[in-house]
This record gives sequence, C-alpha cells and structure tokens, in this order.
Amino acid sequence: MAWNTEETKRKLKQAAVAEFATFGLGGTTMERIARRAGVNKERLYNYFGDKTRLFATVLADELNKVAAAVPLDHLDGPEAVAEYAGAVYDYHAAHPELTRLLLWEGLADLPEVPDEATRTHYYRTKVAAFATAQRAGLISDDLPAADLAFLTLALAGWWYAVPQMARMMHADKPADAETPKAALMRAAARLASPAPR
Repeated sequence: MAWNTEETKRKLKQAAVAEFATFGLGGTTMERIARRAGVNKERLYNYFGDKTRLFATVLADELNKVAAAVPLDHLDGPEAVAEYAGAVYDYHAAHPELTRLLLWEGLADLPEVPDEATRTHYYRTKVAAFATAQRAGLISDDLPAADLAFLTLALAGWWYAVPQMARMMHADKPADAETPKAALMRAAARLASPAPR
C-alpha cells in the first residue's frame, strides 16, 4: 500500500497544534505528537526536523489560516475597524488554539521568532491599511497606525487569552454585561474615531 505523505503531514501538524496549544513548546514531546497522530516518530523528524522547527511550521500555518479567513485590505472608517475586530474575535472563538500558540511562543523566550520576516510582512500589511485610512482622514490619527492596529488585535484576542479575568470582572452583574464581541467592537470603533474638529 502506498504511503500518503501529504495526509501523514496533515495528521502530524494537526496533532502538533493540539499538543503545542495545550503544553507549549517546552512541555510538548515529539513522541506524544507522533502517538496522537498515529504515525512513527521517525517520520515526524524526517518531515519537520526538530521540535522548534515543527512549532514554527504549525504556528505559520495557523497564521496563514487567519490571514486568509480575516483579510484586511482597506478600512473606510471606524465601523470597518470595528467589523475587523469583530471578525478577529470570531476567528479566535472558533480557533482558540491560535491564541494559545502565540502565548506559548511569547513564554518560550526564543532567541528569534521563527519566520520573522514573513510574519512581519503579514502584520505590516495590516499596519499599512490603518495608515492609509489615517492619511485619508477616515480614522483617527491620534495614535500611530502600528499602535492602533496592535490595540485592535489585542482587544479582539485578549478575551481568549484571559477568559477568567473577563468572568471575574463581570462577576457582579453578569446578566447586564454587554456581550464581549459587542463591547470590543464599540471600543474599537471609538478608538478609531477621529476627534470632532
């Protein structure tokens, strides 16, 4: 029977995402990833190299998925920033492993971020969309475009990074609390709204 290399790689990457999201780079073992995938550990090493390279591969794949699912080409005002923040929030809700992978990457304190040039380009295209909208007077220019883009992503992702904090902060009146997505969209729109002239 012929070996399906692409299907094997897919299974290994899927297992790696689950393991890395749960245990981080330091707590994950190649043996456990291979076992979860039902594939020989040697095949895992042959396809992806060491654990750090595998982590970089799966994180790059997950970032490519969010880039394709939540594109940002242009912004035509504060409501567009709010919609973008809401779409990022929805993506994190459906794919909580992305937030975990990014948090684990930060905690790993790697000497350099894997594939940093590609990832920098990915984020700089988002910054460029904010900068273009600022130059056109469509959104606030009170903050540099990079800061505004970062804060928008942070607002959207932080609910999934520390859900326990959100729960505790709403403990007194959970029934009256605005839905997280609505609150973040309103905050993103305000952050991006130009000051009245």
